[in-house]
Amino acid sequence: MNVMPLWLPMDNLRVWGLHHIDTAAVMQAQRSARLPIVPLPIALMPDAHVGIGATVGSVIPTEGAIIPAAVGVDIGCGMVATHTTLTASDLPDNLDPLVSLFSRSVPAGVGRGHDPKGTGHSNHARAKRATGWLRKHPHTLPDNLVNTAFGQLGSLGSGNHFLEVCLDESDSVWLVLHSGSRGVGNKLADRHIKLAKAQHQSLEDPDLAYFLEGTAEFESYISDMLWSQDYARENREIMMSAALEEFFRFAGAGAVKDSVNCHHNFTQREEHQGRMLWITRKGAIEATDGQWGVIPGSMGTKSYITKGLGNPDSYNSSSHGAGRQMSRSQAKKNLTQESLNEAMK
Repeated sequence: MNVMPLWLPMDNLRVWGLHHIDTAAVMQAQRSARLPIVPLPIALMPDAHVGIGATVGSVIPTEGAIIPAAVGVDIGCGMVATHTTLTASDLPDNLDPLVSLFSRSVPAGVGRGHDPKGTGHSNHARAKRATGWLRKHPHTLPDNLVNTAFGQLGSLGSGNHFLEVCLDESDSVWLVLHSGSRGVGNKLADRHIKLAKAQHQSLEDPDLAYFLEGTAEFESYISDMLWSQDYARENREIMMSAALEEFFRFAGAGAVKDSVNCHHNFTQREEHQGRMLWITRKGAIEATDGQWGVIPGSMGTKSYITKGLGNPDSYNSSSHGAGRQMSRSQAKKNLTQESLNEAMK
C-alpha cells in the first residue's frame, strides 16, 4: 500500500499543509534554509506565515550559530493552560465580573505592569514571588530594565496575548493564558538583533544575521535569551496563580488538577541525526513523544491541549496555532466592525 507523506519536501524544507501557506512565506523560509549554518531541512508548520527575517511557524536547525531574529523579540512567548476541578454547573450564569477581577490582578496593555506602590493581598503576593524569583535567577541587566523586569513580571502585555476561561468537551473548566517575556525580553532581543545586523554579513535578508559559537556576542545573546525564556515561563506562572485565586474566590470553590506551560518562541540545544544543534522554534511548540502542549485558537474559537508524537521530521515539533490568512493591515482594510460582531455571535 502506498502511503502519502504528511509533509512535502522542497528545497531544503519539510512543509506541512502546503496548500494553506502563502507563497511568500515559503520563499522566506527557503532563504533561511540556504544559510550556511543550517545543515538540515527547515520544518514549516501548517500555520506558517511571513515574519521578520525568519518565517513564523518554522523550526530552524542551526549548527555552531544562532539567529537572534529567528527567536524574535518576544523571547519565550508561549501558553499556560490549567485544568480545574470545576465544571460549568459550578459557575454562576453571569461571568462578567471576572473581567474586572482579572484586570485587577493581571495587568494588560502596552508597557503595563504592576504598580510598585500598589496595595492589597494580590499585589503583595506577586511582589514577594517576583522578588524571590529574581533573586534565585540573578542576571545582569541594563539599568533601565531592572525596574521593568520587576514591575512587569506577572503582566500580560498586548497584541494577541490573552487570558480566558474555557470549557472542554466534558464541561470541565480551564484557564488559558498567552504571554511572554514582556518589555525586558523585547529590549534585550532588540539589542542583540541590532548587534548581529551590524556585522555586515553577506545575507539575502539582513534580519537573518547570526552569531557564531565561540564569540563573545554569541555567549552574551545565549545568556540573555535563556534567562528571558525562564522569565517568560515564570511570568505565565505568576499570572495564572493570580487569576486562579480570583477565579476560585469568585466561584466559591475549586482547585487545580493539571497545568501545562510551554514556549512557542524559543531555542534550545538538542541532538538530531547525531548532531548537536540549536533548534529554534519560531511559532512552534516542542512535541516529543508524550509531551503535553497548548495550541491556542483565535478569539472565539477552540484551543487545544495536545500530546506530542515525537515526529523526527519536524524535530519533535508542532504548530503553535497563530496562523492567519491575512496581515493585520489587510484585516483592517478588508474587515469591518459589523463582520466581527457577526463572527463573534
